[in-house]
Amino acid sequence: MENNSQIVFVLHGLNDSASNRQLFFSLALVSYLVTVLVNVTLVVTVVFDRHLHEPIYVFLCNLCLNGICGASCFYPKLLHDLLADAHVISYAGCLLQIFISYSYVFCEFTSLTVMAYDRYLAICRPLQYGALMTKQKVVQLLLLTWTFSLLETLVGTAMTASLPLCGRHVRKLFCTNWEVVKLSCVDTTLNNIYGFVLMFSHMSQTVLILVSYGHLVRAAIRSHSHRRKFLQTCLPHLVTLLVFAASLVFDVMYSRYGAGTMQVLQNILAAEFLVVPPLVNPLIYGMKLQQIRSRILDKFGLRAETEK
Repeated sequence: MENNSQIVFVLHGLNDSASNRQLFFSLALVSYLVTVLVNVTLVVTVVFDRHLHEPIYVFLCNLCLNGICGASCFYPKLLHDLLADAHVISYAGCLLQIFISYSYVFCEFTSLTVMAYDRYLAICRPLQYGALMTKQKVVQLLLLTWTFSLLETLVGTAMTASLPLCGRHVRKLFCTNWEVVKLSCVDTTLNNIYGFVLMFSHMSQTVLILVSYGHLVRAAIRSHSHRRKFLQTCLPHLVTLLVFAASLVFDVMYSRYGAGTMQVLQNILAAEFLVVPPLVNPLIYGMKLQQIRSRILDKFGLRAETEK
């Protein structure tokens, strides 16, 4: 096989007619633009409103920015391929797509863990919240989120890049680590072990989130004010976690069992974790968090109309 850097991967996710691809291009373009718009709107609203400069809203902005990164590693290439006759990607471009998409996944998990910790302190330890969740602590948690996510992705991508490859056909709309590893000419046990380590790490984060929610539910049951705060800020977080987890499950289903399914269903299962959470997250928080919703309605002059 030729040197890895000379490989051009062939993507096998788009086999529809030209007319269908044009329709999908329109839908994908609208979806991408709406995703960027709702995320940017929420971030700008928080940044320019001093009343929203609180930890929960800062973490929410981080979640939205991460969602834009995740969507942007998928949509531009998809839009190009929907109008192109040849669906190919360079070796370097493939590794870059893997790095950004997996950084997005790991950062999403870690961000949701940090937000669960913030909600635990706010509801279960309200008197100590100000002292525990300082500006310095917020900055430290954000740095930890991105550093941890980027480092574990960098290691995984470097391990994949070190593999000699004996194939160039990727059975997906976009490059994923597993699809590239399957093309290797050598044993990939070390890569698989690292994958299990990452899986265990993020399963542990999920356990931490569930434990924190156990405490939050008990606090909400005991107090009416805690119950209201839980419904306003924790319920959106829980829905976000469930949407993201479900999207990853669908991606695993595709990787394991998608070979015999219809092409359209394969594409939906493969791309859902890059499409649904970045679009849904800001909508969930924007509708449920009263302060953000009222600020957005004010900016667009819609609050008075909705109150009539």
